[in-house]
Amino acid sequence: MCGILALFGANCSGSYDQRAEVLSLSKLLRHRGPDWNGITCFRNCYLAHERLAINGLLSGAQPITNISGEVALSVNGEIYNHIELRKELEKDCGDKCPQFTTDSDCEILLHLYKHYGPSFLEKVYVNGMYSFVLYDSANDKYFVARDPIGIIPLYVGYGSDGTIWFSSELKGLQKNCDHIELFPPGHYMMGSSINRVDGDHPQPVPFYKEKWFTDPEFIPSKPLDLMEFRENFEASVRRHLLAEVPYGVLLSGGLDSSLVASVTQREYKKQGGQDQLRSFCIGLKGSPDIAAAEKVAKFLGTRHFPFEFTVQEGLDVVSDVIYHLETFDVTTVRASTPMFLLSRRVKATGCKMVLSGEGADEIFAGYLYFHKAPNPTELHKETVRKMRDLHKYDCLRANKSTMAWGLEARVPFLDREFLEYSMSLDPAVKTSGNRMEKYIVREAFDDAENPYLPKDVLWRQKEQFSDGVGYSWIDHLKLEAEKTVTDLQMKFASSRFPVCTPRTKEEYMYRDIFSKHFPSPAAAATVPQGKSVACSTPAALAWDESFSRNADPSGRAVAGVHVQAYDGDINKE
Repeated sequence: MCGILALFGANCSGSYDQRAEVLSLSKLLRHRGPDWNGITCFRNCYLAHERLAINGLLSGAQPITNISGEVALSVNGEIYNHIELRKELEKDCGDKCPQFTTDSDCEILLHLYKHYGPSFLEKVYVNGMYSFVLYDSANDKYFVARDPIGIIPLYVGYGSDGTIWFSSELKGLQKNCDHIELFPPGHYMMGSSINRVDGDHPQPVPFYKEKWFTDPEFIPSKPLDLMEFRENFEASVRRHLLAEVPYGVLLSGGLDSSLVASVTQREYKKQGGQDQLRSFCIGLKGSPDIAAAEKVAKFLGTRHFPFEFTVQEGLDVVSDVIYHLETFDVTTVRASTPMFLLSRRVKATGCKMVLSGEGADEIFAGYLYFHKAPNPTELHKETVRKMRDLHKYDCLRANKSTMAWGLEARVPFLDREFLEYSMSLDPAVKTSGNRMEKYIVREAFDDAENPYLPKDVLWRQKEQFSDGVGYSWIDHLKLEAEKTVTDLQMKFASSRFPVCTPRTKEEYMYRDIFSKHFPSPAAAATVPQGKSVACSTPAALAWDESFSRNADPSGRAVAGVHVQAYDGDINKE
């Protein structure tokens, strides 16, 4: 992954050096791409790129231009099926096939645009995680797009001078934009570089139109075949091993990361990996995650790196975490802090890419409150809502916590092919009832003859990541907030923060830190207001009235479901 920044409609009159300005702003994203940087300039538009080299190490520098130099492309992400797409393009083009100028997996996007036009994402099946900006100088058109789930971040900003900006992170836009938005996943935008002082900029257009994602009344009905399920996930992991650099797995010891690690280890051996696959975990001393992860690592035979952090070390970096995350959402900050610390340690071992387990809980109703779902239809609708919002929370956390240190995180559960297969399943098979959550995932990999995981790990109950690293982590965050936020500040919280007013001192603490890093009202407006219960209560939380009234979104808060809150009657039978 990388960092991208683009400006269209620049005013090139006078002596102001716009190129230097864009380079300066792009430098704010250099943590995302410490390996190289580049910029391509046209008359009144600029494409900048901060590179993290994972594939195409020798010739994959960006922005990428075609042979004629008329089209330039700046990409953040990976295209997993680029070889298949290139073969399809060569077959379709015949003797007129374009000449590739790099060995980057991302260059295919440029040629797909040139051959099929702006609607190519609707015509061609692109499987990957990406956000990109392309400029076609021959037609004076820019083309911007983001992957269907929003695994990769992208923001769009509008300047009062008529310019339009795009950036991987909010910090690249704050200086010049008085209105900033999250660029919506599964959309593209096309416009010209003409300066729009009238503010009449183009709107994003949806290209991802799978029925499960776009039709709120659609309820899937595909029957479950456990072997088919297993094979689909293993194929996803294989696709995600496209890399020319050392890689490893993030291993919390929970179900999702452990399955990713297990399948990755098998595929790594098949591919002839010479060294041991590396696995990484972090937690407070004595945390549930560290103990479970060490058990899994020993079982799989990985070269395991367990890292401990102290509460004080976590508190020391909260401000840095919020700066990199660009959010004040409580759950996201809690979980991102250990991941931020872990990513720095992982990078120090020489790894540049890791696989992680994000997305499984949203797809397979893994959060504890899903036990309260009244029926399969409501459960499915809630999983869709979670998936549509995933880019605001867990995708943001996984991407920005790791990319703060130039470490790429890949998420096989969110692979497009596997996702579409999983969201086509009859939701009745995802319901928990009196069974353990994510029952079908556990059952599909419960192989007595060739076990993927130890039995007690395969059937370990869900922990929020911020809980699993050590329950006292959250408790100390609350204590820190009690010390730093006064009762008087809380009394007038609505005056200082009239939108999504903090309801707890912990929320106030994060909001205060955010406002120091990002004082612009346009910046605060980009933070979604919905996951933290204090901002608003999603309809699904009405399933459990006690949880809907709770200002603490920790997994332990779901009364009667978590093992520390009930007497253990949920099991695999």
